[in-house]
Amino acid sequence: MKVMAVFRVSRKLNRSLTVSFMLFLLLALFGSFMALPLIYTINNAFKPLDELFIFPPRFFVNNPTMDNFYDLMSLMGNSWVPFSRYIANSLLITVVGTLGHILLASAAAYPLAKYRFPGSKALFSIVVLSLMFSPHVTSIPNYMVMSWLGWINTHASIIVPSLAFPLGLFLMKQFMEQIPDALLEAAKIDGASEYRVFWSIVMPNVKPAWLTLMVLQFPALWGTDGGSFIYSENLKTLHYALGQIAQGGIARAGVAAAVSLILMIVPITLFIISQSSVMQTMATSGMKE
Repeated sequence: MKVMAVFRVSRKLNRSLTVSFMLFLLLALFGSFMALPLIYTINNAFKPLDELFIFPPRFFVNNPTMDNFYDLMSLMGNSWVPFSRYIANSLLITVVGTLGHILLASAAAYPLAKYRFPGSKALFSIVVLSLMFSPHVTSIPNYMVMSWLGWINTHASIIVPSLAFPLGLFLMKQFMEQIPDALLEAAKIDGASEYRVFWSIVMPNVKPAWLTLMVLQFPALWGTDGGSFIYSENLKTLHYALGQIAQGGIARAGVAAAVSLILMIVPITLFIISQSSVMQTMATSGMKE
Protein backbone atom coordinates (compact mmCIF):
# COMPACT_ATOMS: atom_id res chain seq x y z
CA MET A 1 0.00 0.00 0.00
CA LYS A 2 2.83 2.37 0.87
CA VAL A 3 4.50 1.62 -2.45
CA MET A 4 1.26 2.36 -4.32
CA ALA A 5 0.85 5.64 -2.40
CA VAL A 6 4.41 6.73 -3.20
CA PHE A 7 3.87 5.76 -6.84
CA ARG A 8 0.70 7.83 -7.05
CA VAL A 9 2.40 10.84 -5.45
CA SER A 10 5.35 10.53 -7.84
CA ARG A 11 2.98 10.34 -10.81
CA LYS A 12 1.23 13.53 -9.67
CA LEU A 13 4.55 15.31 -9.18
CA ASN A 14 5.82 14.19 -12.57
CA ARG A 15 2.63 15.30 -14.25
CA SER A 16 2.81 18.66 -12.50
CA LEU A 17 6.41 19.15 -13.55
CA THR A 18 5.55 18.24 -17.12
CA VAL A 19 2.71 20.75 -17.24
CA SER A 20 4.93 23.42 -15.68
CA PHE A 21 7.65 22.73 -18.23
CA MET A 22 5.16 22.97 -21.10
CA LEU A 23 3.85 26.25 -19.76
CA PHE A 24 7.40 27.54 -19.45
CA LEU A 25 8.10 26.61 -23.06
CA LEU A 26 4.88 28.31 -24.19
CA LEU A 27 5.70 31.51 -22.30
CA ALA A 28 9.28 31.43 -23.59
CA LEU A 29 7.96 31.12 -27.13
CA PHE A 30 5.68 34.12 -26.75
CA GLY A 31 8.42 36.09 -25.00
CA SER A 32 10.88 35.37 -27.81
CA PHE A 33 8.30 36.44 -30.38
CA MET A 34 7.74 39.74 -28.57
CA ALA A 35 11.51 40.33 -28.39
CA LEU A 36 12.02 39.93 -32.15
CA PRO A 37 11.62 43.67 -33.01
CA LEU A 38 14.20 44.62 -30.41
CA ILE A 39 16.63 41.93 -31.57
CA TYR A 40 16.15 43.01 -35.20
CA THR A 41 16.83 46.67 -34.31
CA ILE A 42 20.02 45.73 -32.45
CA ASN A 43 21.25 43.65 -35.39
CA ASN A 44 20.46 46.41 -37.89
CA ALA A 45 22.49 48.91 -35.90
CA PHE A 46 25.63 46.80 -36.41
CA LYS A 47 25.07 45.87 -40.05
CA PRO A 48 27.27 47.35 -42.81
CA LEU A 49 25.48 49.04 -45.68
CA ASP A 50 25.74 46.05 -48.00
CA GLU A 51 23.84 43.90 -45.47
CA LEU A 52 21.20 46.56 -44.85
CA PHE A 53 20.21 46.58 -48.52
CA ILE A 54 20.53 42.88 -49.24
CA PHE A 55 17.41 41.11 -50.53
CA PRO A 56 15.84 39.12 -49.05
CA PRO A 57 16.77 40.89 -45.83
CA ARG A 58 18.66 38.95 -43.19
CA PHE A 59 17.51 38.97 -39.60
CA PHE A 60 20.95 38.57 -37.98
CA VAL A 61 24.12 40.44 -38.85
CA ASN A 62 26.93 38.45 -40.46
CA ASN A 63 29.78 40.98 -40.30
CA PRO A 64 29.11 43.31 -37.35
CA THR A 65 30.69 46.73 -37.53
CA MET A 66 30.76 49.95 -35.50
CA ASP A 67 30.92 52.18 -38.58
CA ASN A 68 27.30 53.28 -38.17
CA PHE A 69 28.03 54.66 -34.70
CA TYR A 70 31.30 56.25 -35.84
CA ASP A 71 29.47 58.03 -38.68
CA LEU A 72 26.79 59.16 -36.24
CA MET A 73 29.38 60.61 -33.85
CA SER A 74 31.08 62.38 -36.76
CA LEU A 75 27.80 63.97 -37.85
CA MET A 76 27.01 64.93 -34.26
CA GLY A 77 30.37 66.67 -33.96
CA ASN A 78 29.69 68.75 -37.08
CA SER A 79 26.42 70.16 -35.69
CA TRP A 80 26.52 73.95 -35.22
CA VAL A 81 24.51 73.54 -32.00
CA PRO A 82 26.44 71.56 -29.34
CA PHE A 83 24.96 68.10 -29.15
CA SER A 84 25.01 68.28 -25.37
CA ARG A 85 22.39 71.02 -25.71
CA TYR A 86 19.96 68.61 -27.38
CA ILE A 87 20.55 66.03 -24.64
CA ALA A 88 20.04 68.64 -21.89
CA ASN A 89 16.80 69.81 -23.51
CA SER A 90 15.43 66.27 -23.69
CA LEU A 91 16.41 65.53 -20.10
CA LEU A 92 14.83 68.75 -18.87
CA ILE A 93 11.53 68.11 -20.64
CA THR A 94 11.41 64.44 -19.71
CA VAL A 95 12.41 64.67 -16.04
CA VAL A 96 10.40 67.79 -15.18
CA GLY A 97 7.37 66.63 -17.14
CA THR A 98 7.37 63.14 -15.62
CA LEU A 99 7.97 64.16 -12.01
CA GLY A 100 5.60 67.11 -12.29
CA HIS A 101 2.85 64.93 -13.67
CA ILE A 102 3.25 62.33 -10.92
CA LEU A 103 3.15 64.98 -8.18
CA LEU A 104 0.23 66.90 -9.68
CA ALA A 105 -1.82 63.79 -10.41
CA SER A 106 -1.19 62.43 -6.91
CA ALA A 107 -2.08 65.70 -5.19
CA ALA A 108 -5.28 66.04 -7.22
CA ALA A 109 -6.30 62.39 -6.78
CA TYR A 110 -5.95 62.37 -2.99
CA PRO A 111 -8.93 64.65 -2.18
CA LEU A 112 -11.02 63.03 -4.91
CA ALA A 113 -10.38 59.58 -3.45
CA LYS A 114 -10.62 60.31 0.28
CA TYR A 115 -12.93 63.31 0.62
CA ARG A 116 -16.46 64.07 -0.50
CA PHE A 117 -17.05 67.70 -1.48
CA PRO A 118 -19.58 69.38 -3.77
CA GLY A 119 -18.72 68.68 -7.39
CA SER A 120 -16.22 65.89 -6.73
CA LYS A 121 -18.17 63.32 -8.75
CA ALA A 122 -18.64 65.79 -11.60
CA LEU A 123 -14.91 66.56 -11.65
CA PHE A 124 -14.00 62.90 -11.79
CA SER A 125 -16.57 62.32 -14.54
CA ILE A 126 -14.88 65.03 -16.59
CA VAL A 127 -11.52 63.32 -16.06
CA VAL A 128 -12.94 59.98 -17.21
CA LEU A 129 -14.57 61.65 -20.21
CA SER A 130 -11.27 63.28 -21.20
CA LEU A 131 -9.72 59.82 -21.54
CA MET A 132 -11.82 59.34 -24.68
CA PHE A 133 -10.15 62.19 -26.57
CA SER A 134 -7.14 61.47 -28.75
CA PRO A 135 -4.09 63.74 -28.40
CA HIS A 136 -4.62 64.74 -32.04
CA VAL A 137 -8.02 66.19 -31.08
CA THR A 138 -6.57 68.36 -28.32
CA SER A 139 -3.46 69.47 -30.21
CA ILE A 140 -5.08 72.62 -31.65
CA PRO A 141 -6.63 73.76 -28.32
CA ASN A 142 -3.27 73.11 -26.64
CA TYR A 143 -1.50 75.25 -29.21
CA MET A 144 -4.02 78.08 -28.77
CA VAL A 145 -3.67 78.02 -24.99
CA MET A 146 0.12 77.99 -25.17
CA SER A 147 0.00 80.86 -27.66
CA TRP A 148 -2.26 82.94 -25.38
CA LEU A 149 0.10 82.34 -22.48
CA GLY A 150 3.11 83.33 -24.60
CA TRP A 151 4.82 79.96 -24.12
CA ILE A 152 5.30 79.02 -27.76
CA ASN A 153 8.96 78.26 -28.51
CA THR A 154 9.65 77.44 -24.86
CA HIS A 155 10.01 74.13 -23.04
CA ALA A 156 6.91 75.01 -21.01
CA SER A 157 4.79 74.43 -24.13
CA ILE A 158 5.74 70.73 -23.94
CA ILE A 159 5.98 70.29 -20.16
CA VAL A 160 2.76 72.00 -19.03
CA PRO A 161 0.34 70.01 -21.27
CA SER A 162 2.02 66.78 -20.14
CA LEU A 163 1.14 67.61 -16.53
CA ALA A 164 -2.56 67.32 -17.36
CA PHE A 165 -2.38 63.72 -18.64
CA PRO A 166 -5.83 62.45 -17.49
CA LEU A 167 -4.81 58.81 -17.18
CA GLY A 168 -2.49 59.71 -14.31
CA LEU A 169 -5.26 61.26 -12.22
CA PHE A 170 -7.58 58.35 -12.95
CA LEU A 171 -4.98 55.74 -12.05
CA MET A 172 -3.85 57.46 -8.86
CA LYS A 173 -7.44 57.90 -7.63
CA GLN A 174 -8.28 54.24 -8.20
CA PHE A 175 -5.23 53.13 -6.22
CA MET A 176 -5.79 55.62 -3.40
CA GLU A 177 -9.32 54.38 -2.89
CA GLN A 178 -7.87 50.99 -1.87
CA ILE A 179 -6.11 52.51 1.16
CA PRO A 180 -8.25 51.96 4.29
CA ASP A 181 -9.68 55.14 5.77
CA ALA A 182 -8.99 53.70 9.23
CA LEU A 183 -5.25 53.80 8.51
CA LEU A 184 -5.37 57.48 7.62
CA GLU A 185 -7.55 58.31 10.60
CA ALA A 186 -5.16 56.49 12.94
CA ALA A 187 -2.27 58.56 11.60
CA LYS A 188 -4.20 61.79 12.14
CA ILE A 189 -5.08 60.75 15.70
CA ASP A 190 -1.37 60.23 16.33
CA GLY A 191 -0.79 63.85 15.33
CA ALA A 192 0.21 63.51 11.66
CA SER A 193 -0.72 66.47 9.49
CA GLU A 194 -2.50 66.12 6.17
CA TYR A 195 0.77 66.59 4.30
CA ARG A 196 2.52 64.00 6.49
CA VAL A 197 -0.28 61.51 5.83
CA PHE A 198 -0.02 62.15 2.10
CA TRP A 199 3.78 61.79 1.84
CA SER A 200 4.39 59.10 4.46
CA ILE A 201 1.35 56.84 4.08
CA VAL A 202 -0.52 57.47 0.84
CA MET A 203 2.37 57.84 -1.59
CA PRO A 204 4.30 54.73 -0.45
CA ASN A 205 1.12 52.64 -0.68
CA VAL A 206 0.38 53.79 -4.24
CA LYS A 207 3.91 53.12 -5.45
CA PRO A 208 2.64 50.77 -8.21
CA ALA A 209 0.54 53.59 -9.63
CA TRP A 210 3.24 56.24 -9.85
CA LEU A 211 5.81 53.74 -11.10
CA THR A 212 3.37 52.82 -13.86
CA LEU A 213 2.87 56.50 -14.65
CA MET A 214 6.63 56.94 -14.87
CA VAL A 215 6.91 54.05 -17.31
CA LEU A 216 4.11 55.52 -19.46
CA GLN A 217 5.05 59.20 -19.34
CA PHE A 218 8.84 59.01 -19.61
CA PRO A 219 9.00 57.40 -23.10
CA ALA A 220 6.33 59.76 -24.42
CA LEU A 221 8.28 62.85 -23.39
CA TRP A 222 11.66 61.35 -24.29
CA GLY A 223 10.46 60.72 -27.83
CA THR A 224 9.02 64.18 -28.45
CA ASP A 225 10.64 66.39 -31.07
CA GLY A 226 8.95 69.65 -30.11
CA GLY A 227 6.44 69.47 -32.94
CA SER A 228 4.89 72.83 -33.79
CA PHE A 229 5.59 74.27 -30.32
CA ILE A 230 9.37 74.71 -30.48
CA TYR A 231 11.08 76.46 -33.40
CA SER A 232 14.45 77.55 -32.04
CA GLU A 233 17.29 75.15 -32.78
CA ASN A 234 18.78 75.76 -29.34
CA LEU A 235 15.59 74.42 -27.72
CA LYS A 236 15.18 71.31 -29.89
CA THR A 237 15.34 67.84 -28.38
CA LEU A 238 17.62 64.87 -28.93
CA HIS A 239 14.91 63.01 -30.85
CA TYR A 240 14.67 65.90 -33.33
CA ALA A 241 18.45 66.16 -33.79
CA LEU A 242 18.93 62.43 -34.34
CA GLY A 243 15.95 62.35 -36.67
CA GLN A 244 17.43 65.11 -38.82
CA ILE A 245 20.73 63.25 -39.02
CA ALA A 246 18.99 60.01 -40.03
CA GLN A 247 17.00 61.73 -42.79
CA GLY A 248 19.98 62.02 -45.08
CA GLY A 249 18.98 59.56 -47.77
CA ILE A 250 20.17 56.07 -48.56
CA ALA A 251 23.77 56.86 -47.63
CA ARG A 252 22.72 57.32 -44.02
CA ALA A 253 20.70 54.13 -43.69
CA GLY A 254 23.29 52.73 -41.27
CA VAL A 255 23.23 55.93 -39.23
CA ALA A 256 19.42 55.71 -39.11
CA ALA A 257 19.67 52.17 -37.75
CA ALA A 258 22.08 53.34 -35.05
CA VAL A 259 19.75 56.23 -34.18
CA SER A 260 16.82 53.83 -33.76
CA LEU A 261 18.80 51.77 -31.27
CA ILE A 262 19.98 54.80 -29.27
CA LEU A 263 16.46 56.21 -28.97
CA MET A 264 15.20 52.84 -27.70
CA ILE A 265 17.90 52.32 -25.07
CA VAL A 266 16.68 54.84 -22.47
CA PRO A 267 12.96 53.84 -22.34
CA ILE A 268 13.81 50.12 -22.38
CA THR A 269 16.39 50.58 -19.61
CA LEU A 270 13.85 52.47 -17.50
CA PHE A 271 11.27 49.74 -18.03
CA ILE A 272 13.71 46.98 -17.09
CA ILE A 273 14.74 48.80 -13.90
CA SER A 274 11.18 49.58 -12.77
CA GLN A 275 9.49 46.37 -13.93
CA SER A 276 10.47 44.30 -10.90
CA SER A 277 9.34 47.06 -8.54
CA VAL A 278 6.00 47.41 -10.30
CA MET A 279 5.34 43.66 -10.22
CA GLN A 280 6.44 43.30 -6.60
CA THR A 281 4.36 46.20 -5.33
CA MET A 282 1.37 45.11 -7.41
CA ALA A 283 1.49 41.73 -5.67
CA THR A 284 1.97 43.04 -2.13
CA SER A 285 -0.11 46.22 -2.07
CA GLY A 286 -3.84 45.31 -2.16
CA MET A 287 -4.93 46.68 1.14
CA LYS A 288 -8.49 46.07 2.25
CA GLU A 289 -10.45 47.14 5.28
